[in-house]
Amino acid sequence: MSEKKIYGLLGRKLGHSFSVQIHKSLGNDDYKLIELEPGELQNFLLRGNIGGLNVTIPYKRDVMAMCGHIDSAALDIGAVNTIVPGPDGLHAYNTDKYGFEYAVHRAGIDFSGKKVLILGSGGTSHTARAAAKALGAGEVIVISRSGENNYNNLERHSDAGIIVNTTPVGMYPDCPNSPVSLKLFPSCSGVMDVVYNPLRTGLVMEAERLGIPCSGGIYMLVAQAKMAEELFFSTVFEDSVIDSIARGLIADNTNIVIIGMPGSGKSSVGRAVARLTGREMVDMDDHITNTYGLSPAQIINSKGESAFRTVETQALAQVCGKGGRVIATGGGTVTVQENYPLLHQNGRVYCLSRPLELLPTYGRPLSMGPGGLEAIYRVREPMYRQFADVIVDNTNSVDNTAETIWREFNESIGDKRS
Repeated sequence: MSEKKIYGLLGRKLGHSFSVQIHKSLGNDDYKLIELEPGELQNFLLRGNIGGLNVTIPYKRDVMAMCGHIDSAALDIGAVNTIVPGPDGLHAYNTDKYGFEYAVHRAGIDFSGKKVLILGSGGTSHTARAAAKALGAGEVIVISRSGENNYNNLERHSDAGIIVNTTPVGMYPDCPNSPVSLKLFPSCSGVMDVVYNPLRTGLVMEAERLGIPCSGGIYMLVAQAKMAEELFFSTVFEDSVIDSIARGLIADNTNIVIIGMPGSGKSSVGRAVARLTGREMVDMDDHITNTYGLSPAQIINSKGESAFRTVETQALAQVCGKGGRVIATGGGTVTVQENYPLLHQNGRVYCLSRPLELLPTYGRPLSMGPGGLEAIYRVREPMYRQFADVIVDNTNSVDNTAETIWREFNESIGDKRS
């Protein structure tokens, strides 16, 4: 009896990967993550039962010497990400270029004649360079840490029209950091980031704020996987499968974030949404109490509101980097602008609306302060609107509000280019 064929993603550290879920959606139930140290790579590739492999950091160039045939396009790029068995040994391809170009077209980004700045010089950078040239870029500049063009002389490229990030800067848990500020590039008309976790990197969120067409790495990831499966099994998938799988991934990994005035029902509604969806529920007040040993009220009473806001931001950074949760925030989360990208990177934000006369104040030190809820509301109302993707009325039952949120989430999530 012959050995079972091996399919999977080959890399060194793969805990963040969505690849198994994607390939299962394409019908490959045998696909798995294969973590190897550099010294193990060659012996693994000598196995006779390889069915099809994807290759990621740091091995996209290393495996080339171990393959009997390298596709001409992959050879030109200088990096491979897909390996299949052939009659003369392993055959290597690059499906990342196809994935990159698919994501560019979907985002509506025009490379024609533009100066393209590619951040990073690794294997994915080589792919982005080839894709940029194929898309008609006028000039392609690679930014590295120590090369002629580096992060200390970016001003010489302030006329760049397209920014592409191929570095891991901004990847979970280093989110929402960004390798550059788009303010340096007033002519920028498109942003591509190959990072897909979080769903929106710091770079992508800045592009969103500036109204610049942009794409994170999800659609590239799914598109390259689709082409890889076609090579694995000599089959063809319709391109429509890419958007379908990507929307599912986005939905599964998007947090449902609930904000609103103190006492507006965030925790109760959050628990109802969690019951309805089967998702993990994180109540930020409870999380802070369990993590720091003091409740928000105790921190505010003993150390002041400013100290509490610092703690709250630290806690949000820990919680919001992971997707697929229901997160009920504190009422004053919106008063710290730094919290917005933490919520937004993986989240769809729902603000609960409820008449002030229905909001309890007991045990809430800020709600019981000078001016009471009215004073708080006057200050925070525009902040809630700024943070929220959707405002939801919470004057009906908690279950009705939860159902409204879940219905809206399913109708809208994944439709935005992200």
